[in-house]
Amino acid sequence: MPEVTITRRATLLAAPALLWAAQGRAQAFPSRPIRMIVPYTPGGVSDITARLIAEPMAAALGQAVPVENRAGADGVIGTDVIAKSAPDGHTLGLVSVGHPVNAAFYRLPFDTVRDFTFLSMTTRTPLVMCAARSFAPSTPAEFVAHAKSQPAGRLTFAGTAGVVRLAPVLFAQRTGIEMTYVPYRGSTQAHPDLIAGRVDVMFDTVPAALPHIQAGTLKALATTGATRAPQLPDVPTLGEFLPGFEASTWGMVIGPANIPAPVLSRLVAEIHAALRRDDVLARHRTLGAEVVTSTPEQSRDFVQAEMEKWGAAARAAGITPQNAG
Repeated sequence: MPEVTITRRATLLAAPALLWAAQGRAQAFPSRPIRMIVPYTPGGVSDITARLIAEPMAAALGQAVPVENRAGADGVIGTDVIAKSAPDGHTLGLVSVGHPVNAAFYRLPFDTVRDFTFLSMTTRTPLVMCAARSFAPSTPAEFVAHAKSQPAGRLTFAGTAGVVRLAPVLFAQRTGIEMTYVPYRGSTQAHPDLIAGRVDVMFDTVPAALPHIQAGTLKALATTGATRAPQLPDVPTLGEFLPGFEASTWGMVIGPANIPAPVLSRLVAEIHAALRRDDVLARHRTLGAEVVTSTPEQSRDFVQAEMEKWGAAARAAGITPQNAG
C-alpha cells in the first residue's frame, strides 16, 4: 500500500470543512428526544433531580427529555445501558455516588471511567452519624473512646449499600476501632433497630434520618459533609474531628464515552441553566440536597478520586467484587 502523506496545504484546506461539519452536527442536535436514564427506582434524589431538570432542558433544546427508570443490581443494569448507547448526546443518565462505589462491590460489565462522558455534578447530600437517644456517646470523640473500651467488634453499625456501608468502614479505619457490619435492605428497615438500640450506629443520609432526629428518637453525633448541614447547624462535621474526612452522596449527569465536543458543550450549558433555576434550587433544599455543578473535566476527576477512595476502604475491609445481578 502506498504511503499516504498529508501536506500542510491539504490540512489547511480540510480544516474549514471539518469545522463546518462539526458545527453542522451541533446545529442539528438534538434531532429526536433525549432520554434520561435513572438507574434506580423512582422517588429518590437522583430520580427527582432528573425530572426537575428534564423540563427546562426540553424547553431549551426543543425536544422532549423523558426520564426512564432502569433499576437493578444497585444501578449497574441502567448504567450499562448508558455505556452501550450511541455517543450522539441523545442518551444521558443521572447516577449517584453508587457509580464509583459499585466498582468496589461488583465485577462490572463496563469501565467506570473510560466508558462514559461525565457532564456535570448536580447535587451533594451529606450523611449523618446517628444513634438511639439512649446510646451513651454523643460526640465522635466519645464514640471512639467507648468503642476502644469494648471488645473489638462489639459495637455494630447498620448499613445498606454503597457509601452508607463504606462511610463507617472508613471512619473505623481512620480511628483505629473495629465495628461489626449489620446489613439491611434499606434505611426504613434499619431505623426501628437503630431506635431500639439493637444496632449501635448508622451513617445515613440526612433526609432519611432527619425526621427521627427531629422527633427525638435518634440523635446526631456528626455529619459527614465538608461543611455543617443546614438542617443540623449545631451538629459538628466529622472533618472537625478527623481532618479531611468527607463522605457524601451526590448526583451527576453522564453519557456514553466520546460525545462530540459541540454536543457536549450544549448539553452542559443547558444542564447548568436548569440547575440554577429558583424552583429547582428550592426543591432541592426541601430534599436536604445542595445543588452543585462542575465541568466535564472536574466531573471525571471527581469520579476517579471517589473510586480510588472507596475502593481502598473496601479492600482494607476485605470486600471483594462479586458478580452483579
